[in-house]
Amino acid sequence: MSYHHTYKKIEMVGSSKTSIEDAIQNALAECNKTVKNMDWFEVIETRGHIVDGAVGHFQVTLKIGFRIGES
Repeated sequence: MSYHHTYKKIEMVGSSKTSIEDAIQNALAECNKTVKNMDWFEVIETRGHIVDGAVGHFQVTLKIGFRIGES
């Protein structure tokens, strides 16, 4: 049994009309459909879209780390 892990990172952008947290959850849920062994995420950018002087939606860029194979 190996006690080390090897990871790969990908970048995803999630969005939500509700909140930053919801944007993170949306990105993770979508990524989980095709990426296995996800272990961690890092928020690297937060931004939003303004509509009529208010928040239209939030966008959050994440780096998501996942284990390669059975490492």
